[in-house]
Amino acid sequence: MNKNTVELLQQYYDAFNRQDMEAFLNLLTEDVVHDINQGGREVGKAVFAAFMDRMNAHYREQIVDLSISSNEEGSRAAVEFRVLGEYLSTDEGLPEANGQTYDLPAGAFFEIRDGKVARITNYYNLQDWIEQVSR
Repeated sequence: MNKNTVELLQQYYDAFNRQDMEAFLNLLTEDVVHDINQGGREVGKAVFAAFMDRMNAHYREQIVDLSISSNEEGSRAAVEFRVLGEYLSTDEGLPEANGQTYDLPAGAFFEIRDGKVARITNYYNLQDWIEQVSR
């Protein structure tokens, strides 16, 4: 376990939970790679910022129950957590939003370079989320 990487990822999720997008984005490399859950790959901090703007318009989320692991060098890490969320407005191609709440187990894999996040790969069960917001 690498203490610096664990601290970096704690800061990453703390900034996310505070909705402090400036601090959140400052933890990323300029060429950050984002592998979207069951989707494509996007590259670049500006592209990731636009993704977060879209997400924040549709969802209000808090990340809880973090479990952070890293390799010895601190170049790779995995985080398991729960997403406590509220579906604020309908996201294209998904069920209609009416303020539904959800509690979703999820995980993320990271590459770390020069003390910053260089890759984020998120995973959650989309069918589980759809079932929760369709009730």
